[in-house]
Amino acid sequence: MRHPSLSHIVWRDLCQQSPLEILYNLLLPLPFLLLSWWCAYYGWWLPALAGSFLFFTAALRQAHDAYHSTLGVGRRFNDFMLYALTSTMLCSTHAIKKTHLNHHRDPLGTSDVEGNWARLPWYKAIIGGGVFSVRIQWYGLTHGSKRARRQVAFDMLIILSIFAAALLWSPAVLVYHVLVMLLANTLVGFFAVWSVHHDCDETIYARSERHPLANLLTFNLLYHMEHHLFPAVPTQHLPALAKRLEATAPEWVQQSVLPMSKAAPKLLPAIATKKPLR
Repeated sequence: MRHPSLSHIVWRDLCQQSPLEILYNLLLPLPFLLLSWWCAYYGWWLPALAGSFLFFTAALRQAHDAYHSTLGVGRRFNDFMLYALTSTMLCSTHAIKKTHLNHHRDPLGTSDVEGNWARLPWYKAIIGGGVFSVRIQWYGLTHGSKRARRQVAFDMLIILSIFAAALLWSPAVLVYHVLVMLLANTLVGFFAVWSVHHDCDETIYARSERHPLANLLTFNLLYHMEHHLFPAVPTQHLPALAKRLEATAPEWVQQSVLPMSKAAPKLLPAIATKKPLR
């Protein structure tokens, strides 16, 4: 059951995806990954870093949709995509899936290992990013089902194999990719959690961004309150959902992510007096 102020929002049509949209979902990170490797091979380090940033952000979006089964594919292919993302992002996506779904069940609540990282000051969220990465994957491993633990174990085997190849074989492109992905995983707690949940509470528990360039560079991941309210809507349809919420329930999506965006107004009593059910 959703909060009464959301009961009139039309959203189920946004769950439908065309074959072209599904193909886009599946291929989205690949061009940026190849671009980063190509630039690294020739020693063009700044373009390589730009490509790696776009790859990791696109892969983060793809993994996010896979956690919620909104890629538009079946369960087996969804799991395959998570293994593929594990091998390129170098983190256990199956472990993070468990942590992330728990984050949706209890956003910013006592059991929310992921979301409560946003309660830290911004500089601690950056400095402790490595701890965050280990913590969310450990939670997913220790709290998952037997099947999920086997998947996480296979994730770890993939990651260790790639680390071993980087150490023993040492091709420059692979070493570069491993180092950049390790850095990206230490920063994900700040950029993907703290930025969209800081200074929120258990009623209005996420932020949403409207700056077009920010949303372009993050592949719509900053439409975060929309995602929490309607997690079955694929990420590529969140801009359409945002327009519907702005038109009929704007009080839910007026806490911005970027500091230069408009400030949030006071919460309406209808929201502030009742925590929505998720």
